[in-house]
Amino acid sequence: MTNTVSETRLLAGLRAPEGGETRPEDPYDFSVILGGPLYQIVRRAHLSGDALELLRRRIVTISLVAWLPLLILSTLGGRAWGDAVAVPFLMDIEVHARFLLTLPLLIVAELVVHQRMRPVVRQFLERGLIPDAARARFDAATASAQRLRNSVVAEVLLVAFVYINGLFIWPHYGALNVATWYAVPGGGGRQLSLAGWWFVYVSLPLFQFILFRWYLRLFVWIRFLWQVGRCRLSLVPTHPDRVGGLGFLSSTAVAFAPLLAAHGTLLAAMIAARIFFQGATLLDFKVEIVVIVAFLLLVVLGPLLLFMPHLAEARRVGLREYGTLAQRYVREFDDKWLRGGAPAGELLVGSADIQSLADLGNSFELVRSMRVVPVTRDAVLQLAVITLVPIAPLLLTMVSLEELLKRLLQVVF
Repeated sequence: MTNTVSETRLLAGLRAPEGGETRPEDPYDFSVILGGPLYQIVRRAHLSGDALELLRRRIVTISLVAWLPLLILSTLGGRAWGDAVAVPFLMDIEVHARFLLTLPLLIVAELVVHQRMRPVVRQFLERGLIPDAARARFDAATASAQRLRNSVVAEVLLVAFVYINGLFIWPHYGALNVATWYAVPGGGGRQLSLAGWWFVYVSLPLFQFILFRWYLRLFVWIRFLWQVGRCRLSLVPTHPDRVGGLGFLSSTAVAFAPLLAAHGTLLAAMIAARIFFQGATLLDFKVEIVVIVAFLLLVVLGPLLLFMPHLAEARRVGLREYGTLAQRYVREFDDKWLRGGAPAGELLVGSADIQSLADLGNSFELVRSMRVVPVTRDAVLQLAVITLVPIAPLLLTMVSLEELLKRLLQVVF
């Protein structure tokens, strides 16, 4: 009986509140974060609560498991500092940034995304965007997203992929081509040090699992939005957000800022390591920088473009319907006040007809200015800057700080 309850909680997301009574989770209180075997393991290890509490404990514990043994083992092996290898541990910018900056940012991003995006699914219902005829399809999309989020198979496959990547792909494309604290080239391959064994089989897989699990979550979110986009939506073209009531989707995209910052620090550390230890320059990576930024913006903001057909249709129908309403009103206004149709004794001054005409004009202007793209330029620029900020200090490898400030002042003034 106990095993059955545990399995049900794991796969279906049941929770037990205080008192021991088991109740099903609200299907519309949906988070792409709260689910999966690792989430359950972290909770049982008292590193998280039901709503991702204990953030500091989680960051410190996971970061130290990944980083501290590397420091100890590389010190014992004589590779923490000095000239024993080209890249001693304490000089390895990439490994410190990966485990002490990027990894904590990935963990922080879980809490931010959970808190900011948890109400999003219910917003579709509270705003009346899902008509009754599409409710069953919307419910099916929500249930499908929860099943995939809680999938044991998905995370097991992710673990397998992480170890395949770490053992066969990363050594050829991610490792430095010089003698380092974790490996020395030799014998047609690399000979791992004691710290290197922990790095390759514990630290790196742990980091990559947390990173790639984010891609799984993004896939769950994109798939959910795609399924919702196939539903018939009830958009209001006069909504003041100018996207028919879908403005909340664009604002939630900013919740992914810590995730983009984590990718920025990871990319910056990778570039820095190759600049300092392999003689590369920042311009050698301009293509990678552009591709990474474009990819992240596409993943975060691209799914919102799935609603463009709905917005275009709502604007088209709104212009036609409000145009017809405006034509009928202005015709009656014209007949009443310009063609002598006003009742005797009714004064034009103070008449509500003037205000109604202005209100109707404002409503039509809202429809006319409605955007068919639910993504603002400010959101694109904000997320792009957040991604690029960690890379900005590397400009100092090309020009001095004084020269850089001089050029910036010339641009501003």
